[in-house]
Amino acid sequence: MRGTEVGRLFPVVTTTLVLALALSACGSEEGVSGGGSVQGAESGERGRMDMQEAAERSDAMLDAVLGAIDPDVQWAHGPTTTRACGVTRRRAVMTVISADRRQTFLDRAEAFWRKSDYRIKAVNKDDVFPAVYAVTKAGFGVSVSFRGKGQAFLEADSPCVKESKVAPPATEPNGPAYEGVYPLPRPAVRSDFWSRESGEPGEGG
Repeated sequence: MRGTEVGRLFPVVTTTLVLALALSACGSEEGVSGGGSVQGAESGERGRMDMQEAAERSDAMLDAVLGAIDPDVQWAHGPTTTRACGVTRRRAVMTVISADRRQTFLDRAEAFWRKSDYRIKAVNKDDVFPAVYAVTKAGFGVSVSFRGKGQAFLEADSPCVKESKVAPPATEPNGPAYEGVYPLPRPAVRSDFWSRESGEPGEGG
C-alpha cells in the first residue's frame, strides 16, 4: 500500500519539478542577469513607446553600427515600413563592397553589436549573400545582409509598440538622398579598401 501511494505521488512531484525548471528556463532565455527587474523595465518601456519613438531608436541603432564600420561607407535611407504594431527602418550601402570584403564588413558590424551587448541570433556564411542578425535586450532586431549585385543593406525592426504616425528619418545620409527614388540605385562609389578585389595591388585599410 505504501509503495502504491509513493507511485501515485511521484508523477505529481515530477510534474511540479519540470514546471519549475521550465519557468526558470523562460526567465533565463530573456538574457536578464541579476534578477528580473531589467526585463520588467524593458517591457514597460516597450509598452509606453510608440512607433515614432521606436523609429527614432532604430535610426540611432543604424547610425551607431554604420559609425563603427571603418573605413566609412556611403549610404542612403531605404523605405520605412510599418506593420500591425511595429516599424522597420532600412539603409542601403552605396559603396561597392567586393566579394573579398563582404565578410570583413559583416565581422565589423558583428563585433560592434557584441561589444554593445546585443545577442547574435544568426550568421549566414553564404559566399554570395552572407548576413548577420542580432537582437537587443529591448527586443529590437538588427541585421546586415548582402543581396543582389553585392549591395549591403541594414535593417532595424522594432518590437511591438503603440501605433502612431511615423516621420521620415531625421539623420541626413552621407551621400545623395535619392528622395522619391525606388528602388535605390546599385552601389557605384569606389573605396580603396572596401572595393578592392583579391590580387589588386596596394593593399590598404
